[in-house]
Amino acid sequence: MSARSRTPLPPFDPADPLGIDDLLEPEDLAIRETVRTWAADRVLPHIADWYEKGELPGIRELARELGSIGALGMSLEGYGCAGASSVQYGLACLELEAADSGIRSLVSVQGSLAMYAIHRFGSEEQKQRWLPGMAAGEIIGCFGLTEPDHGSDPASMRTFAKKDGTDWVLTGRKMWITNGSVAGVAVVWAHTDDGIRGFVVPTETPGFSAPEIKHKWSLRASVTSELVMDEVRLPEDAVLPEVTGLKGPLSCLSHARYGIVWGAMGAARSSFEAAVAYSRTREQFGRPIGGFQLTQAKLADMAVELHKGILLAHHLGRRLDAGRLRPEQVSFGKLNNVREAIEICRTSRTILGANGISLEYPVMRHATNLESVLTYEGTVEMHQLVLGKALTGLDAFR
Repeated sequence: MSARSRTPLPPFDPADPLGIDDLLEPEDLAIRETVRTWAADRVLPHIADWYEKGELPGIRELARELGSIGALGMSLEGYGCAGASSVQYGLACLELEAADSGIRSLVSVQGSLAMYAIHRFGSEEQKQRWLPGMAAGEIIGCFGLTEPDHGSDPASMRTFAKKDGTDWVLTGRKMWITNGSVAGVAVVWAHTDDGIRGFVVPTETPGFSAPEIKHKWSLRASVTSELVMDEVRLPEDAVLPEVTGLKGPLSCLSHARYGIVWGAMGAARSSFEAAVAYSRTREQFGRPIGGFQLTQAKLADMAVELHKGILLAHHLGRRLDAGRLRPEQVSFGKLNNVREAIEICRTSRTILGANGISLEYPVMRHATNLESVLTYEGTVEMHQLVLGKALTGLDAFR
């Protein structure tokens, strides 16, 4: 008998049935615990109230706290950023979205969109001016790409920047912009005579405004805004110098989508855990409903999809750290994980019955948030077409 066969099997862990934590290093686990503890202390006691009121009070303080634990621009190098691995960043996204999608969106837009754009495409002067303050949470950033009439087709954007002497004059509107009303800097994409360019726009610049969007039924604990640029005059060096064309904003979106692959599993985990706990204590017909076959079948199916999704996120994170992650693979992850996360929330709601719609439990809040996550950073249909093109070699976008 080999030594391996004599080694006792580890106990089954209901929280980690596949033993995925064996793939993590001690530093990975420490970062995950730091973010989980922060979310438990600063978000979970208040999130139901924030969601019900449709507000995120103290967002600037929350941003500074997130900066203090290294969660902003987490996987970027230098300029006060943590320089964490992609897997570590993904673990942070999972824990933040287990609290609420709005909190993860705050971090994703700050780090994976606004900071990433400046870090990858900006001048050294732009990096030095903006990134340290953004990494610390002292400056909040937003990312302006989507327009009122142009969501999945950013090439048709109407926002335009024209040269006037050495200045740029920027005019247009952006819609559904996370962090917009509280941002100190906006990365705005616009057509120019030379193609699509990105601009770093201080939000106090005359002609710039960011009215907040109200009456949302999803991502309610999040600041969502319109950006209005009415002949905003910017200096010549406001343009991001290292990119022209859609590859700029699309590469930023791919980075943000990677975080969503992880984050969606956080919302799913929170809902699943609520369903498991409820099934152990809720009694019908004289015993806990978790002892009935139909309930156990639901729990088993949810566990399979949840941990398959987490394993997929780990795989994509390792590929990203190795410089081998393709955009099509990110689409694969977002399409699968968000879709399965919504189904886990819906099934969890059936286990909780009428209590599932109460804010006493997180399930309905996560379900409604995920309806936004399903369509932002690329709709289901767009990711299906990305994969369809990759699989067949035929372009169905046009």
